[in-house]
Amino acid sequence: MRWFGFGFNAFEQICVHGELTEGAGGDAKVSSPTELRSRVETSGCCLRTTHIRASWSRRASLHLDGDGFVCLAGFGALASAESCGVSLAESHSCKDAFITEHHLTLVFPDRIETWDLQKRGTAPKWSMKIEAQSESSGSPQSLPLVPGGYIASKPPLYRSLSPHLKAKSLALGAEHAILLCATGAVYTWGLGSHGQLGHGGLTPEEDPKAVEALWGMTMSCVATGGWHSVCISDGGDLYVWGWNESGQLGLPSRGLRKVLQQQSSQQTDVDTSPGKEPQEGEKHEEVYISIQSFPALLDVTPSCEISTASCGSRHTAAVTTTGDLYTWGWGEYGQLGHQTLISSDEPQRVEFFRGQQMRVVDVVCGTWNTFAAAIKEEVASF
Repeated sequence: MRWFGFGFNAFEQICVHGELTEGAGGDAKVSSPTELRSRVETSGCCLRTTHIRASWSRRASLHLDGDGFVCLAGFGALASAESCGVSLAESHSCKDAFITEHHLTLVFPDRIETWDLQKRGTAPKWSMKIEAQSESSGSPQSLPLVPGGYIASKPPLYRSLSPHLKAKSLALGAEHAILLCATGAVYTWGLGSHGQLGHGGLTPEEDPKAVEALWGMTMSCVATGGWHSVCISDGGDLYVWGWNESGQLGLPSRGLRKVLQQQSSQQTDVDTSPGKEPQEGEKHEEVYISIQSFPALLDVTPSCEISTASCGSRHTAAVTTTGDLYTWGWGEYGQLGHQTLISSDEPQRVEFFRGQQMRVVDVVCGTWNTFAAAIKEEVASF
């Protein structure tokens, strides 16, 4: 399995500046999928990156073959021209990791530690002892979930959750959270000013509240961007809700269409003569969605189901059961992977992987970038 990254690269989260030979945007904007490298991979070791976690300025690569550890790339990682990552001594023997802009949380067989990435002291900022057998008891959990609660992106770091929720996975947005229960139900809470809670209004919720529009349907995956949310049903259907200013829901966005029209006018030098007015009138008849406060079913592709999805601040990525990667939303930094810096409110397939005869098996979005894991098609078919 090989990992590729594209999008925001100002802190060398994807590749070292100067390595790119082509593509729009220069070193800070990587618009075409670029294979990731790290120090352990270039020193002759055979350890593979099994998972990626990303924040705005950093990428954490998890190497879980054998004695697990984490490599950091990006701001403060001291990356050199020979590598795109630095192995953290504090992470050896870890089994999972979760990174935010200020903290790195590591899970070990007997404890959980949260380290301050700004100060990098000799002791973790927060820690919790766990029972070695807790991993096999109950529903499997992954960060930011921890026993009894979860790790937040802002202080207080530890937040408790009711055991009645039977939490299975959790995703954190800029101002809200979305929780998947072991029963397949979805709960949200936090600020709702952009409809990101999915309850039909714009009011906040202090405590987890079930998304009633999804009641009765079993969900298998949840993800959240800055101010939008998505989930996938057991049948592979993708539901979206929240803010759509940049087309991140895959629904028609008036704001995005205006920006694209302005860019097109500047490039083609189109005049504003009366002859253009009928076309403008026709465009006003289209229904635009700025805020979708209820979950909406998004038809990404009619031919196959969705297996997993991830969200950046204002973009979304989804992997189909046939191994195709689709992206949509804000694309200013190339985070859509279409070798352009153009945003889109329609899901589009990332053709790079088809051209390389590769099948995408996982996707993780950073705030302004995207990371995808892929395998060779022949290996996948075998």
